[in-house]
This record gives sequence, C-alpha cells and structure tokens, in this order.
Amino acid sequence: MVDSSIVLWGQTLAYTFYVLAIMALMGWFARRVTQPGESRDVKPALFYSFVAFLVVLGVSLHFITYYTIPWKPMDMHRATITPDKVFDISVASHTFQLPSEKLIIACDDKVLFNVTSRDLTYGFGLFRNDHSMLFQMQVVPGHKNDILWQFDKPGVYTIRSTEYSGPAGVNMTLKDVVVVSCEKS
Repeated sequence: MVDSSIVLWGQTLAYTFYVLAIMALMGWFARRVTQPGESRDVKPALFYSFVAFLVVLGVSLHFITYYTIPWKPMDMHRATITPDKVFDISVASHTFQLPSEKLIIACDDKVLFNVTSRDLTYGFGLFRNDHSMLFQMQVVPGHKNDILWQFDKPGVYTIRSTEYSGPAGVNMTLKDVVVVSCEKS
C-alpha cells in the first residue's frame, strides 16, 4: 500500500501546478482587458481554449489522484476481504476503551478497526511519531464505524480523536498504543 504521506506530497504538487495555471489565466486575462488600445481585446477562441485546457487538466488530476489513494483498492473489494485482525474499540465520556493495552499488528496484516461511540460524535485517527496522520474516520453513535487498513511497514502509532467533541475531547490521545512489527517469529 502506498504511504499516505507520499500521496499527500504528490497531490500537493499536482494541485499547486493546477492553481498556478489558473492564476496565469486570470493574470493574463486581467492584463489584456486593462491595457489601453486594441491590444486589450481577448480573442474568444484563445480564452476558451485555455479554459478547456484547465477543465481537462482538472478532471485528469482527479482521475489520476483517485487511483493513488492507498485505501481505495481495499475499500472497493471490501466485501471479499477477510481481515487478519479485528479490534473492537468503544468510546464514551471522552475515553477510548481498547481491547488490550497495546494493539499488536504484524506487517502485511489487514486490520479492521471497529469503533463504537456510546454518547457523542468522535474521531478515530492513527498518527505517526512525527504527528502526521496515517488515517482517520468519524465515529458517529448508532452507526457502523469501521476502517480496514493494511500495514506494510513497522511503526508505533498514537490514537487521537480527530473530531471536536467538546473541551474534554482535547485530551483524547492514547500515545504509542498501536505497534506494527515486521519481525518473523
């Protein structure tokens, strides 16, 4: 599975170039219509060609980045995937209740995090040690809230609530409780 930080970097780069192209169109158009004399006329064919180019580029970016989302293949085939591990986690009164003190995962395991809220809407996010987010989901009471993830690198992750649930939600962090190990036994 492609690491989400690589996907974010690539999408940031692609969309930055896209925005710069849009800004170039706006700058060119503004300059042309504010110049004195006949040079201020903007040829409709040229303008609409550039707009068409931006539309094709924007749609293409969406298609290309759609296929780089790391969890998309698992979500698309979720009905046929049996997870290697299932962790049932509940949340109530601004506290995560884990099935064990540490959630131990082997590399390449497909893990289902099944999170249930008994009172408020919370978030469930896994964060790397550099505080970047691996994934997250919203946890709504009375609804199925789960995420299937395959871990392909070793690491230690922190669980945090990623949804505002009142002032007490600020402290909803369980540091270094998800441990992914690639050691063969």
